[in-house]
Amino acid sequence: MGEELEFYDVKSKAKFKSSDYRIEERNGRFFAVTKSQSGPHECWRVVNKEFAAKNK
Repeated sequence: MGEELEFYDVKSKAKFKSSDYRIEERNGRFFAVTKSQSGPHECWRVVNKEFAAKNK
């Protein structure tokens, strides 16, 4: 659990906030990943390197 972030669900076209996410690195970029509130898919958000290190 990290600090609260705002995610955008592309499938339902809605924003939501969550503090239950994991940090992933793909090709040198860092992402916060959480479960969607409206279905079984995941929502991804780009975060900077410092944020990723602090909330890993």
